[in-house]
Amino acid sequence: MKENLTMWKSIIPLLGLIIAAASSIFIWNAGMNVPLIIGVILASAVAISSGWNWNQVQQMMVNGVTRALPAVFILLVIGTIIGSWIASGVIPTMIYYGISIINPSWFIPVVALITGIVSITLGTSFTSIATVGLAFMAIGEGLGFPPALVAGAVISGAYLGDKLSPLSDTTNVAAALVDTDLFSHIKHMLWDTIPAFLLSLILFWVFGSLESANSTNIESDAIDTIMSGLENAFVIHPLLLLLPILTIFLMLKRVPALPALMGVGLLGAVIAVVVQGISVSSIVQFMTNGFKITTGIGEIDSLLNRGGLSSMLGTVGMLMIATALGGILEETGTFEVLTGKMMEKVKSAGALISSTLLSTFIVALASGAQFLAIILPARTFVQKYKDMNIDTKNLSRTVESMGTVGINLVPWSVPAVFASGVLGVSAWEFIPYAFFIYLVPLVNLLFGFTGWTIARKDYTKEEEMVHAEREVV
Repeated sequence: MKENLTMWKSIIPLLGLIIAAASSIFIWNAGMNVPLIIGVILASAVAISSGWNWNQVQQMMVNGVTRALPAVFILLVIGTIIGSWIASGVIPTMIYYGISIINPSWFIPVVALITGIVSITLGTSFTSIATVGLAFMAIGEGLGFPPALVAGAVISGAYLGDKLSPLSDTTNVAAALVDTDLFSHIKHMLWDTIPAFLLSLILFWVFGSLESANSTNIESDAIDTIMSGLENAFVIHPLLLLLPILTIFLMLKRVPALPALMGVGLLGAVIAVVVQGISVSSIVQFMTNGFKITTGIGEIDSLLNRGGLSSMLGTVGMLMIATALGGILEETGTFEVLTGKMMEKVKSAGALISSTLLSTFIVALASGAQFLAIILPARTFVQKYKDMNIDTKNLSRTVESMGTVGINLVPWSVPAVFASGVLGVSAWEFIPYAFFIYLVPLVNLLFGFTGWTIARKDYTKEEEMVHAEREVV
């Protein structure tokens, strides 16, 4: 006999996860895998003590992991792409022209801006991170910028597009769940997105200028050494840039991400054999275990010795454990218990917006899943917004601010783990520099308590009209 979870039972897995994560990361320096496993154990114990059997709990985990499989396969394919694109000379060519053209003082804000434009165009943060984001990471390292700062700019730009693009799946889902027109939803999001992104660009310019002034690695002699080293190790040619351009073109044509990425990865392998003269056996090794080269120039070796399918296995493992935990918490109703209690004390717009943000963050913290962090709070709060005559486009904007963007504040979330795996920077390192991901929720919190941009709508009249129409019919 299954029983409804109590508040205390619902808190146990989350509290255990947070304590274990804090201990593992800040005391033992052991990463997130063991804390997530502890979370799974606690969530399973709570479920079984509440009437579910082990087979049911196991199926919950399977359901959770299944939702993450597209991201898992994309991560593995991106690992092979990194290996083949380095071997083919594509990434070395990007680095070569990037460090020779871009002004270091403006590099960091340019990274955020260009990644944002690409992401708005493609409607996907993952592909933007895996294409232009990856290139900017290599260029940034060549210029001597801290990888965490470059990654923060990439992620900020990527989630600008994921939040605003009409092609983005999260944008469409958020609007649909609260019965709001898509473009009304996007227009309303401009109020929080534009100020947050402009402030992010200013911060990126400040931090980028400081790094540009202080770094000894971006002086002309160092840049010349890197460029000559790349010329000696690879065939460098502008035509090699056609491969990343082709990748963006395929995404614009809405070719599914996985086959498109597999195709450009294999094309990179062909170019490596034909243009760079690398043997087939070597390119297979590079795609599996990562590219390896010794040039005698430390900066180049650290830039290029990376990639391969095997480099993504640790990331994939963490992703699967996190989504297994999310599956248990979702199907046992943990989220509904935690978020439902909040609504009982909501009496003002400020309290409603802050409760929505907190609920969305709790779901993100527990599940790590972007869609769940949008869907569950939207379902839970939509009637409350209508009861208080607050336009539901405020709800869709708020859940997007935390569910689409702010979820990257959770280091074990699917988006953060994906970005970490692709960019080669841990979430704990890039989060402080990804200004956009916490400025957007903060702007929404400010709007909630000041009333700025909070749209109102009389749902009482709307319901009366619907009721009258039903009586006529």
